[in-house]
Amino acid sequence: MNPAGGYRSHFRWVICALLFFATAINYVDRQIIGVLKPTLQGELGWSEEGYGTIIFWFQAAYALGYLSFGRIVDRIGAKLGLATTMLIWTCAHVAHAFARSLIGFSVVRAALGFGEAGNYPGGLKAVAEWFPKQERALAAGIFNAGANVGAIVTPLLVPAITLLWGWRAAFIVTAGFSIVWLIVWSLVYRRPEEQPRVSAAELEYITSDPPDEPGRVAWRRVLAKRETWAYGIAKFLVDPVWWMFLFWLPDFFAKRHGLDLRSFGIPLAIVYIASDVGSVTGGYVSSRLMKAGLSLNASRKLTMSAFAILVMPIVFAASIDRLWLAVMILSLATAAHQGFAANLFTLPSDLFPRKAVGTVTGVGGALGAVGGMLMAQYAGHVLQRIGTYTPIFTACGGVYVIAIIVIHVLSPRMTPVSDL
Repeated sequence: MNPAGGYRSHFRWVICALLFFATAINYVDRQIIGVLKPTLQGELGWSEEGYGTIIFWFQAAYALGYLSFGRIVDRIGAKLGLATTMLIWTCAHVAHAFARSLIGFSVVRAALGFGEAGNYPGGLKAVAEWFPKQERALAAGIFNAGANVGAIVTPLLVPAITLLWGWRAAFIVTAGFSIVWLIVWSLVYRRPEEQPRVSAAELEYITSDPPDEPGRVAWRRVLAKRETWAYGIAKFLVDPVWWMFLFWLPDFFAKRHGLDLRSFGIPLAIVYIASDVGSVTGGYVSSRLMKAGLSLNASRKLTMSAFAILVMPIVFAASIDRLWLAVMILSLATAAHQGFAANLFTLPSDLFPRKAVGTVTGVGGALGAVGGMLMAQYAGHVLQRIGTYTPIFTACGGVYVIAIIVIHVLSPRMTPVSDL
């Protein structure tokens, strides 16, 4: 019941749950290659730099896809946009089972990257449609937590499939999750005002923010805003750290601690369970601070600053001989990353009208993918030439503080953009 006595439904959280599962599937499909890296390197003879090249092309296509889907989602909406992106990436995901060479994997990986790029622009568009600003960080944190669930499930499920039926079956079997999700999404998703399961009180709550002006926004107007670059540069800095976790942690445990396909599942699952907690916590903390009376500016920046500090111990992870201590440090780092990211994800919807959210998200995602491209080349080079993860983890430890400084300099008060 709401204060006025009218019944308030909670259907917006059903939408949030669907976004959560879409993101989980997205991460299962993208992380499989990281889990299978030692197996594929042994069978197909990839070098460290060759593996880095495959990841590079995934990131390049992901950047292009983010720019494309950011605009597409703004034009066709969250429902069709998310369905389209999942259909593209699922076809590419299945195609991995038929790849035979480094070039073949680079091609299908690029197609996967292009399709997967639409998940976050579409998801954030749906959050902007279904949640008022005071709940968006929490909603974004919950649906982003799907990334961590996908990362938890992958090292537990994929080795079992691979040991039973071979690595090619892992790509085919996991595609079934996407098919089920597409059916449910097509049946359930509507805009709030078109969904009969939304009560009048819930609709009033969802639409409680001032309405946006209709229309589309030109690229030049979006790129001219300092707030766009606050979001985009921050994504450029911190996204590569998460890509590194996804694509190289299984290899780190194999090389540094002697784990294999049968044994690294539990350590990886623990790391990503911690990141799941961090994602929800990050959204919860800033939302609670806002409800307690702090400004949007103070709530977001205080929360992100705290998580930026918590990432820093990762610089010691590669020098520790004890497996479970390394797992603890990596767990703290992944949790802190996701707590930071849950707040960073909300900035487009915090600062821009709904008509520009997908475009701004696309710009940030593309810059994050460019950072991931650089990380792929850097990690491959370091591991090929030096053979240790210490320089990689050291680079990851300080970028979050730089990111929060950039956000503060470019958007000191987080004042919403009103002249688009």
